[in-house]
Amino acid sequence: MSDNNKSHISQNQKSWDERVHVHIHSDFYDVSSFLKGKSSLNPVEINLLDNIHGLSVLHLQCHFGQDTLSLARMGAKVTGVDFSSAAIQKARELNDLCGLDATFIECDIFDLPEHLDQTYDLVFTSYGTIGWLPELTSWAKLIKKYLKPGGRFVFCRVPSGYLYDG
Repeated sequence: MSDNNKSHISQNQKSWDERVHVHIHSDFYDVSSFLKGKSSLNPVEINLLDNIHGLSVLHLQCHFGQDTLSLARMGAKVTGVDFSSAAIQKARELNDLCGLDATFIECDIFDLPEHLDQTYDLVFTSYGTIGWLPELTSWAKLIKKYLKPGGRFVFCRVPSGYLYDG
């Protein structure tokens, strides 16, 4: 990865570390309702995901884990990944508060192979994830690396989602 890309990622990481506290307390994320059982997933995501009960799911760029934990509430064995230490710390706290069994990995998405060596039934990511990436080819290769043969990639973006059935 070029020095310019590393600098971009480092600046972006700092920005997301600073946003976590604001997001946790925002009406948009509505953490209090989430803690009472409300899913953070939108209907388009739920429709694309379909029945994930019992599936292994890798959630890329999970921020502070609300969607990851919503996937766990749907019965998936889920792993969330984000490069923000503040976000992953909050995700782990929410996991404990909700009594769920999600796993969270703190690392730059492009360093994930140094931290994770397994494949998943489904790889998921959603809104606002690709605009921050310095390039998409390596990101797409990561998705391929972590999908089991026949696995699915679900990518939700505004205003719709994309489903790849491998």
